[in-house]
Amino acid sequence: MTTPEARMRRLVEAGIALSSELSLDALLQRLVEIAAELTGARYAALGVLDPAGTHLERFITTGLDDELRARIGDLPSGRGILGVLIRDAQPLRLHELGHDPRSVGFPPNHPPMTTFLGVPVMLRDVAYGNLYLTEKAGGVDFTAEDEETVIVLASQAAVAIENARLYEAARRWSSQLESLNEVADALVTEFDLGRLLQLVAERLQHLLGSAAVTIALPFGDGARIEAAAGDATEELVGLEIPRRSKTMAVLERRRSERVDSAIDDPEIDQGSARRLGMRTALYVPLVLRGEAIGVIAVRDKLGADARFTDADQRLAEVFAQRASVAVELSKLVARDTLQRVVTAQEAERRRLARELHDETGQALTSILLGLKSVEDAADDGQRAAAVAQLRGLVRETLQDVRQLAVDLRPTALDDFGLVPALERLIEGFRESTGIGVDFHASLPPSRLPPEVETALYRIVQEALTNIVKHARASQVSILLASRPSSVTAVIEDDGVGFDLASARADGLGLVGMRERVSLLGGRLAIETTPEAGTTCRAEVPLT
Repeated sequence: MTTPEARMRRLVEAGIALSSELSLDALLQRLVEIAAELTGARYAALGVLDPAGTHLERFITTGLDDELRARIGDLPSGRGILGVLIRDAQPLRLHELGHDPRSVGFPPNHPPMTTFLGVPVMLRDVAYGNLYLTEKAGGVDFTAEDEETVIVLASQAAVAIENARLYEAARRWSSQLESLNEVADALVTEFDLGRLLQLVAERLQHLLGSAAVTIALPFGDGARIEAAAGDATEELVGLEIPRRSKTMAVLERRRSERVDSAIDDPEIDQGSARRLGMRTALYVPLVLRGEAIGVIAVRDKLGADARFTDADQRLAEVFAQRASVAVELSKLVARDTLQRVVTAQEAERRRLARELHDETGQALTSILLGLKSVEDAADDGQRAAAVAQLRGLVRETLQDVRQLAVDLRPTALDDFGLVPALERLIEGFRESTGIGVDFHASLPPSRLPPEVETALYRIVQEALTNIVKHARASQVSILLASRPSSVTAVIEDDGVGFDLASARADGLGLVGMRERVSLLGGRLAIETTPEAGTTCRAEVPLT
């Protein structure tokens, strides 16, 4: 028989041993084994309640081998005597477990158990679970001393469980903060709404531990899924949601809703729910300045309990706020981009109007006057001279018109691609300016995307225009190089350079160049100093 001194010494040794355990499961397993050892119990178990205190999330045992556990089957669900301890959270000693009227018996293949000792795992009046012991050696009842010993061990278990949950909460909070920061950073650097919403969906699905997350925006009379993350979501993006649906109902009501049983919700399409295996759901509207502009739908929290909690809803609402800002920014950027395009088109129309009026118009007027001089010529010699002069004027006018067409859209770019179009541009540049140009291109044999070719052609064209107008250069170098995911154009000149900080960017065409690159998700860098030349580097992604 263990003396009180020996038992106390064993408890102290156990406390020291437990303090060195890093794994919660290993620590709880040691507690169960020590409890059985100190009380003489053949079987011992520790049931850990979920944070809500409604069911057992862990059930750790000793005295049962793996084969016997497999034959018994599922772990206890917290009914019978175990349920009494969960509800009352008071120590309980029984002489004959099966004779207690609250007992519900044992499942098939369960070993017989008679004497019983149960102690709640408590800390600061919060129940974390219960420690159970049965079958004291010699068939005798558990004693008050056994109860005191198990209470000490149960308090150690409570501290261990609370510490583990605090650590998990801190880790989860850190992960949430990191994901929110990532989304916030993307809001100021990412222009593509689809990629932004996809990031929100992926991070939320991971943080909530759910089967799937979708984000839908209004489309026509209903909505359309713009981003999806999780199980079986590959085909969901682009799927249209009808007017009569849970998503649209949440959009109209503009408030979050949790669905603990999808089959019992009349607004959920039961056919779709069955195909997806949906049991529970969480719907959170995207609301900005009182207007609902979308809905986040989360399906089936993974784990023993598929229901979503208040904390899950609050986290989803925070992400919904970020997604709302992303949608609003996308609309603002789209409107601003459209305005810039319209403005640029109007500026181009004005330039063309001036060209046609000042040059082509005057040339055509001169042709008309030339035709009259032919008609009025006194002799064949004067007529021949007038015709010759008229032919020259017609040739010049045609050349101006062709150049105007090339400036608008070079046919070589459409027919042959970027490199041939640039070669023709550079050839004309050399002939008209006398400036030497060294051109080298290292691109894949296949054509680049049309929008990339157009952007790079216009950037090189604008850079050459700037060189003629401002650089006073004698030599220009143009390099095109590609990587698997991007293509880069570098234009260098040996001209006089300029002060980038004080230069008028719009006067040098830099605003248009930056807009072309940014619309494709690329970068534009200008390096220049007075009297040291200028380098323009544009990098555009290919994906």
